[in-house]
Amino acid sequence: MGTAVTGARPTGRSGRGWFLIAPALALVAVFFLLPYANMLLMSFFVPAKSGPYEPALTLGNYATALGDPFQWQVLARTLKLGVLTTAFTLVLGYPLAWSLARASGRLKGALLVLLISPLLVGVVIRSFGWMVLLADNGLVNSLFRAAGLAPAKLMYNELGVLVGTVHIYLPFMVLSISGTLEHIAPDLELAARSLGASSARAFWRIVFPLSLPGVFAGCLLVFVLAVSSYVIPVLLGGFKVLTTPLLVVQTAIDVSNWPGAAAQAVVLFAASLLCIGVYFALMNRAMRGLSG
Repeated sequence: MGTAVTGARPTGRSGRGWFLIAPALALVAVFFLLPYANMLLMSFFVPAKSGPYEPALTLGNYATALGDPFQWQVLARTLKLGVLTTAFTLVLGYPLAWSLARASGRLKGALLVLLISPLLVGVVIRSFGWMVLLADNGLVNSLFRAAGLAPAKLMYNELGVLVGTVHIYLPFMVLSISGTLEHIAPDLELAARSLGASSARAFWRIVFPLSLPGVFAGCLLVFVLAVSSYVIPVLLGGFKVLTTPLLVVQTAIDVSNWPGAAAQAVVLFAASLLCIGVYFALMNRAMRGLSG
């Protein structure tokens, strides 16, 4: 009888576990799975003039999305900006994350406030701030003219969009990496130094491999946010830097082709998943190589 009672306990705990996660699963299903399922279904319908679509199945939307060289060019630009944003935020964010993780007391609090405070301001306001700095008659070009230099084209191009995305998504990278670095004991680096390793060798052999989970999460988060960005390319690109999110909105609103826009969004989603899959494989190989 004791054995029967013992064997019944995991079932009760499992039932309580499902009860606790049921609200989260319902939230994901209602606000994530259902909208994506509706978008996927819409992408197979025929566009209509009197409504969003006609209830007739077709593959023409995907034939247009995958057979148009212009849309491939826009998709390639979107993914390129996502990769560049991720790379620059990693290079700039890792030293910031290191300083934040190793700081203590009031200095750590001050650094954390400086890092998080931009997140309290909307993306639109921060983008307008960069417009003031990067415009043809903005602060940066005014300084160039005062120094006798020729003004540079810093906005309404990919450079302006990249500056905006790197600045706006940098805190997400820093917070992801610093959370991992804080759990790495400084004694490990000191032990490596005591055994004759240089500072650089101790970092690359001890600290950096242990921080890879934070790097992995930060890069994934920034890439997803960058490729789906809409406001930053609109304001800092001025519709001259066309990305897939902008193209989706223009197709749906300006052309009133909702199924075509849904197909473009699905193609972007699939391309992003492919990039993430390649990134997963590379990171797993890197982790195995460093741990070995």
